[in-house]
Amino acid sequence: MKFTLTALLMFAAIPAFAAEAGLVFEGTGDGPGKGKHVVLVSGDDEYRSEEALPQLGKILAKLGFKCTVLFPINKEDGTIDPSVKDNIPGLEALKTADLILLGLRFRDLPDDQMKLFVDYLETGKPIVALRTSTHAFAIKPGKTYSKYSYNSKDPNYNQGFGKQVLGETWVNHHGKHNFEGTRGLTAKGQESHPILRGIKEGDIFGTTDVYTVTLPLPGDSTPIVLGQVTQTLEADSKPVEGKKNDPMMPVAWTKTYQGANGKSGRVFTTTMGASKDLAWEGTRRMIVNGCLWAAGLEDRIPEKTTVDIVGTYEATPFKMNGFKKGVKPTDLAGEK
Repeated sequence: MKFTLTALLMFAAIPAFAAEAGLVFEGTGDGPGKGKHVVLVSGDDEYRSEEALPQLGKILAKLGFKCTVLFPINKEDGTIDPSVKDNIPGLEALKTADLILLGLRFRDLPDDQMKLFVDYLETGKPIVALRTSTHAFAIKPGKTYSKYSYNSKDPNYNQGFGKQVLGETWVNHHGKHNFEGTRGLTAKGQESHPILRGIKEGDIFGTTDVYTVTLPLPGDSTPIVLGQVTQTLEADSKPVEGKKNDPMMPVAWTKTYQGANGKSGRVFTTTMGASKDLAWEGTRRMIVNGCLWAAGLEDRIPEKTTVDIVGTYEATPFKMNGFKKGVKPTDLAGEK
């Protein structure tokens, strides 16, 4: 079944082939992303990527990127349903993507959908990954793409896509989940990194807790933001005392991975990025700058990238299966 595509009136007409059961936002103006296509793929049970990614798509579109946003879709009624782990239609959009932005958790996609994702990886094109994307896949053993699972035992692909491509898989909560927040602090020596351009110390904050990361991160992974665990979920909260902040865990890092053709693709991973985290301008700017850097546009990152919220954005508190029921992709497009 095909579902209608829609976009804000402020954008140009939508190419009919761009996505199925998704949103397409055409880039506006002559921003740094002009001529580039970003595919944003949501699908997590807890942190409301189905809310965060459309908003990020709108912000990126105002920087010139064409943005296709995809969702886990209930096959019976066409609604967005993150509890459906085996269906993200529209991944054909990856064939024309210049960058992919992920908000996934424990997906078990069918082979035909997973192949489209793997084909993208094999091109060595860039990736930006948010929060639970370190454990994007939980594919049942014996299936064609099982090695991409977060807990893969494949000797040539240990711990799957998360570890091999992004630099980490699921380990544990480091901060106390739902009680202790994350303040992003610049890693030593990274003060002039393009991703941090226009971000002052303390601008990056989120109500999601810091994740445990196995140190050191593999390969050429370079931490650029460390996560200071805060006593509460308030932005002015004091840091907790003790070992949780000594040492601090990286919450954002860069890395490269190798495609099948030997091409080296850029990766920006942050364990922040829940829908609620986008309330902070510094956190939005880090993610958007991360997209520009990953796409090879670091020379075009301005002194202060415009990351204003587009339209109305009221993020739902994160919790398991706390998504808004009965919402279709067209309902998230804003003005029709």
